[in-house]
Amino acid sequence: MKLDLSTPTPLAYFAALVQADERLPLLEAAASLAQDEYPGLDVQQVLADTDRLMVRLKRRVAPGASSMDRLQTLNQFFFGDLGFAGNVNDYYNPDNSYLHVVLNTRRGIPISLAVLWLELAQGLTLQAEGVSFPGHFLVQVKLGDGRVVVDPFTGTSLSREELLERIEAFQPKGVSAMGGEVPLALYLQPAGARRILSRMLHNLQEIHRTQKDWARFVAVQDRLVTLLPRAWEEYRDRGLALAELGERERARADLRLYLREATDAADRALMADRLAELEGAS
Repeated sequence: MKLDLSTPTPLAYFAALVQADERLPLLEAAASLAQDEYPGLDVQQVLADTDRLMVRLKRRVAPGASSMDRLQTLNQFFFGDLGFAGNVNDYYNPDNSYLHVVLNTRRGIPISLAVLWLELAQGLTLQAEGVSFPGHFLVQVKLGDGRVVVDPFTGTSLSREELLERIEAFQPKGVSAMGGEVPLALYLQPAGARRILSRMLHNLQEIHRTQKDWARFVAVQDRLVTLLPRAWEEYRDRGLALAELGERERARADLRLYLREATDAADRALMADRLAELEGAS
């Protein structure tokens, strides 16, 4: 039997990383998202660069340090000494989602900063989690019966009152909170690796959609349908983008799949019409 020693495509590499939720390597999978834009990227070098930061960080932690002391050391190292922060001047630049760029510039968006922060936090054996919060991504560390919630964009800890204000700003009109109070704990549920990757990809998706950069949009959709194979709306969106690129056969296949599987979708009639247009095109 002949072994296949060829280098996998970036998409095949990503598919192998996200195949199962158990032990899904978040840092490696997140770093690999940049391979579509930077084909020569060495993902293993990104992991090695992060490991070097971990070695530096651990030297600063005293033996037997409490969880709070370790958290304070991490925040001082990451936000203070290294200067990681949000890219307020160029927020919608796709590079803010690419970890190798963020490691180099020390600027990113909340979720890319969070992925790096979480890797370091877990290296200090902190009970750290990502939080898919309204507005933008947060991180939290459980300390005894409580928790510390950190905004990775600014490096600041957020009080209960500040968290409630952020939730209320995103509450749709007419939604009444349980018992007259916003159920904060519902918004602080941990986000698993697959959900974090999905949110990162959706950030890129929105940037490319806004710019009508359909080729890059399709590359993102290829990853989304790999990550979330039963998210039928992602096939729909890829199909529509493929149609914009003139790839009618692939576009028709995606829209047919969407119509077959998304039986309760509100836009079925609209998508059926779009498919009919594509099937009637030469």
